[in-house]
Amino acid sequence: MDEPVCAYLHDLPALQSHIKAMVDILPKKTCLFYAIKANPDPKILKTLLPYVDGFEVASLGELQRVRYVSEEIPVLFGGPGKKEYELEQALKKGVSYIHVESLLELRKLIGVAAQLDIDTNILLRVNLHERTLPVTNVTMAGKPSPFGMDEWIIEEALTILQDVENTHVHFRGFHFHSLSNNKHPDRHMEMILLYMEKVEEWKRTFNVEVSVINVGGGLGVSYDDKPSFDWERFITLFKKSGVLDRLGEAELFFEPGRYIVADFVYYAAEMIDLKSSMDQHFAILRGGTHHHRLPASWGQDHPFSIVSTDDWEWTYDFKRPGIHDDFISIVGELCSPKDRLHSRAKVETLRVGDIVVFEKSGAYSWTISHHDFLGHPHPVFLYKDEWKTKKEEG
Repeated sequence: MDEPVCAYLHDLPALQSHIKAMVDILPKKTCLFYAIKANPDPKILKTLLPYVDGFEVASLGELQRVRYVSEEIPVLFGGPGKKEYELEQALKKGVSYIHVESLLELRKLIGVAAQLDIDTNILLRVNLHERTLPVTNVTMAGKPSPFGMDEWIIEEALTILQDVENTHVHFRGFHFHSLSNNKHPDRHMEMILLYMEKVEEWKRTFNVEVSVINVGGGLGVSYDDKPSFDWERFITLFKKSGVLDRLGEAELFFEPGRYIVADFVYYAAEMIDLKSSMDQHFAILRGGTHHHRLPASWGQDHPFSIVSTDDWEWTYDFKRPGIHDDFISIVGELCSPKDRLHSRAKVETLRVGDIVVFEKSGAYSWTISHHDFLGHPHPVFLYKDEWKTKKEEG
């Protein structure tokens, strides 16, 4: 008997069109980096490679994934808790900028760079104290945070950098990443204007030159009926804001992840059982949150569609289970009540053997999931040309 359907489906041509459209309207003095933590699939990286200005990584493992597809593409290295061996490899593998998150990390980097006799450029990641930032699912700034350094630490960091014993680590600017999944371009623009004000203040206060301002990512994708982030509107606002004139000779970096890839990967899982309990219905899938953890992680219902398998061979001598015009919760195969992908969705028809396809599954889905819990098989990974071939083969 064939294994029930469980697969990630990647639409790389659509991803290519999307990234090209984003890059085509980028203003001068700005660069677009892809934060690969959203989805580090090598075929996704290769698809984006000709269009983005570089990749942002947050571990040695991610750096190795990037260098697997390109030895030359610029790389930004962020993330808290960088180990000395990671800093060493970052220097050896030609990282363009390191986002320094703490004074200890800065001191370690200065020592490693001197020992290797390799020069490197850094951006100081700053955790702003402002409480006027947009409200999103995940906020990293404006409150106590393990990410970046508080504003009052900047002076000490610059003093360390200016010490005569530091001959290899060069300050180039500041990095901000304050929130995740902001769907409001107007508020995002306000946040960037706040970043600009802060950088201009620090330039005056500390008498430093700034050649790079990294405003991070955080561009939002909607998982309900509300609109996602409007990139075109944001760029229009950005061009009208005066930021380009205020940059002078400096560059401004964007490093989104989710917004680039979320819409172009689908998670498909076959319904293998139908249960009813206390007047509620449950569709049990060959799959679940061990493959696609995002809805459980954020406590949300994930959007889906149903592919009816009318020609599916039902080999049993009893009626194929299904429901019609009713509410049902979509759950997985794990021994956990947390294994839920959508609660009480209204469906016209859903039967055992039908395929539930979860849209917007390209970011923070597979790689954040607990793949090996209970030892279930992993899903198949298919890419558009391969996907077509398998469908044609039946």
